[in-house]
Amino acid sequence: MPVTSSRRRVTIALIGLVALVIGGWLARDLTRGTGQQERPPASAPATAPGRTGIPVRPLSSLPPQAAQTWALIQRGGPFPSSHDGVVFENREHRLPGEPSGYYHEYTVPTPGSDDRGSRRLITGAHHELYYTGDHYQTFVAVDPAH
Repeated sequence: MPVTSSRRRVTIALIGLVALVIGGWLARDLTRGTGQQERPPASAPATAPGRTGIPVRPLSSLPPQAAQTWALIQRGGPFPSSHDGVVFENREHRLPGEPSGYYHEYTVPTPGSDDRGSRRLITGAHHELYYTGDHYQTFVAVDPAH
């Protein structure tokens, strides 16, 4: 009888372990399937490079006006352009696909330009930050902490 009891305990333990592993996989797949992911803290790097394939650059490596625009975004304005803060539609599909309203764009002033110029910061709902210097043709993910 002791051998049977021991086998029974090992079998129950193995079944419990398998159930935990399957439950973890299901929870992960359900989270990925809905497009939800854990929100990074506001001070975390701006993106998950493996997910986007977009190169990451420190904010300090961008034109100084980008840091000024980032400071305005963090304060909530006021912004120099009435276009700042509008929904960025990602029509070029150069950023990860997300529902409408996920991204917002802000003008990065270009000294000497008579109009808004071609430079923008794009924010994502999960604290992502992107920069384009060529009016949405190319993007870099921005790490605002550096």
